[in-house]
Amino acid sequence: MKFWDQFRKGFTCLAPMEGVTDIAFRQVIASAARPDIFFTEFTNVNSYSSEKGRHDALARLKFEPSEQPIVAQIWGKTPEMFTETVLAAKELGFKAVDINMGCPDRHVVATGGGSGLIRTPETAVNIIRAAKEIPNISISVKTRLGYSRIEEWRDWLSCILNEKPEALTVHLRTKKEMSKVGAHYELIPDIVALKNELSPETKLIINGDILSAVDAQKYAELGADGIMIGRGVFQNPFCFEREPQAHDRSELIGLMLYHLELYEKYDLHPYDPLKHFYKIYINNFPGASDIRAQLMQTRSIAEAREIIAKL
Repeated sequence: MKFWDQFRKGFTCLAPMEGVTDIAFRQVIASAARPDIFFTEFTNVNSYSSEKGRHDALARLKFEPSEQPIVAQIWGKTPEMFTETVLAAKELGFKAVDINMGCPDRHVVATGGGSGLIRTPETAVNIIRAAKEIPNISISVKTRLGYSRIEEWRDWLSCILNEKPEALTVHLRTKKEMSKVGAHYELIPDIVALKNELSPETKLIINGDILSAVDAQKYAELGADGIMIGRGVFQNPFCFEREPQAHDRSELIGLMLYHLELYEKYDLHPYDPLKHFYKIYINNFPGASDIRAQLMQTRSIAEAREIIAKL
């Protein structure tokens, strides 16, 4: 069975997010409400292919067996480096690799990677083919509707679908739109039709402004196979619950303490990036903003624990 064939229509994914979906945060989300599929944060194929950057690349690809099924997300612009990195992912135990062709970050785009590949479709095709050179590992793609104009979507997605990826995640915005406008849900039926015409076996995953696993059925009825939630976890770490429950302050604080514990366990550093997560846990209760302000002044996990202990 192919990796993506094991999931029933309406499956859920935690989106790959740079500086967010590391080994610690994935386990926090798993303890809150587990998605069907995890994705790692981004790994640059150039980093893996260089002796200097390989340590960082391998750290990004670290996962626990309990996190399976998990997909390695990789990015770059050099086809042969994708072959090398996919092989490494396979040897590390991954059953699937996802190629990022949608990241809008200006530094990524400047290198020709991420959504920069939308402007070089021939390179994008060569990357998919290079990744597919490694047998017995699933290759998928995550991208956007286009670079500057929504109207680009048909030609661009056709380019990818003609290569028959096992799955295609479409963030329903262009690179230019970033996340400044609403996702273009109205295009889903047309994208489904195009996928069914060019590559019917490809699983279609919808991404953009999705906040709850409850939405999975809605998009399944429109023809999508699965959904992907990214920023929604910052609003609700329990967003993958199929039947939403009420959660009190103590549960959120418990998740935060678990996150701190995992950050130490895996020797993740530096400390400051951890502060970005505090708004997830310290929110929507009296005095939360003041506590967050105190946490933002901390310089260590020990100091954060002291503040939380007072609650």
